[in-house]
Amino acid sequence: MDLGLKGKRALVLGASRGLGKEIAASLAREGVEVIAAARRQELIDDWAGGMSNVTTKRVDLADFDTVAALAEGLLKDGGVDILVNNSGGPAPGQAHSTDRGAWIAQFEAMAANVFELTRLLLPPMRERGWGRILTIGSSGIIQPIPNLAMSNGVRSAVLGWSRTLAAEVARDGVTVNMILPGRIGTERVDELDAAASKRTGKSVEDIAAAARETIPAGRYGRPEEFADVAVFLVSERASYVTGSQIRVDGGLIRSV
Repeated sequence: MDLGLKGKRALVLGASRGLGKEIAASLAREGVEVIAAARRQELIDDWAGGMSNVTTKRVDLADFDTVAALAEGLLKDGGVDILVNNSGGPAPGQAHSTDRGAWIAQFEAMAANVFELTRLLLPPMRERGWGRILTIGSSGIIQPIPNLAMSNGVRSAVLGWSRTLAAEVARDGVTVNMILPGRIGTERVDELDAAASKRTGKSVEDIAAAARETIPAGRYGRPEEFADVAVFLVSERASYVTGSQIRVDGGLIRSV
């Protein structure tokens, strides 16, 4: 299937590892010119070394100056056709013990700066009549995940923004969607399992086995499975999909 992506230009945030890395690499394999950005640019250089259509950039979503500089540089070259917003995730913690400063810091990094970057990069998409904005969320916005209070809360705000924006720009040929991972086998999930092990005194193996038991598919997802869905959502073939939240979770969330 031709996804209609050859020659498009994409910015993928959080592309140093995990889901962002896999999406960036998958887009590059589809013939997209990829700008892969993250705080640790050297990690992108490591995996993208052999890909001529991948350019690496440094951006720290907690530092707005770097966000603004990234947008300014891209706009000088005409902007991008595809924006993949991937902010990573905050440390585990409970709602009752998370203080105001932590909430503000995470909202800035995971929401406000993402909103502003999107706002800056939108005009060229609307002028061309074609654009794709895909934001990586979490299944926690549908069913809150225990001990991930900041992720559940801030990502739910991102969901409201994403749905609102989708309605505003749909007539301009720009789609706006969210993709919601369940437990995908990435470094982030390894870190969460390790944190749960430390908190409960159980082994990491027991934590992972218990998690797999809650997933109808009986396993963690593979990053490439997640990336395949993401690539479709930013393709020409998905031109009538907007304002949606697509779960990639092996059937974990079973709400009606």
